[in-house]
Amino acid sequence: MIESLIEYRKKKGHNIIVVFDGWKTGGAQENQSIIGGIKVIYSRLGEKADYVIKRIISSERAGWVVVTSDRDITAHAWSSGSVPISSEDFLSIIKKEQPEESVFYEEDSEEEYVEPGRKGNPKKLSKKEKAIRQTLNKL
Repeated sequence: MIESLIEYRKKKGHNIIVVFDGWKTGGAQENQSIIGGIKVIYSRLGEKADYVIKRIISSERAGWVVVTSDRDITAHAWSSGSVPISSEDFLSIIKKEQPEESVFYEEDSEEEYVEPGRKGNPKKLSKKEKAIRQTLNKL
């Protein structure tokens, strides 16, 4: 996994931080290192990686792109001004594959899907969907 991120970083030049869970087997202190330009963080013993990720995106308020499939981290990212991208979508970008159709909206699509209970124009993307689409295009 790290090798793929290193190659991606070489091509795109993005700053990348990867957080691993040291909750059960970590050291007494949080461990940080740089591998191929990627900042790698191992949470300390008794601390979950989720907490470290939340702490980073909350404290720096830098408008992070957070790659996760965890619903709690996704919600926290939105509330902190960051854009969460699903792990599957990011993996497809790394592999140079088209992300899942659900991520992109085709203006000329003949099929219309209207989410139950959603207000407004069903052809118009929500603010979150627009942010995700714009972010994926930048990656």
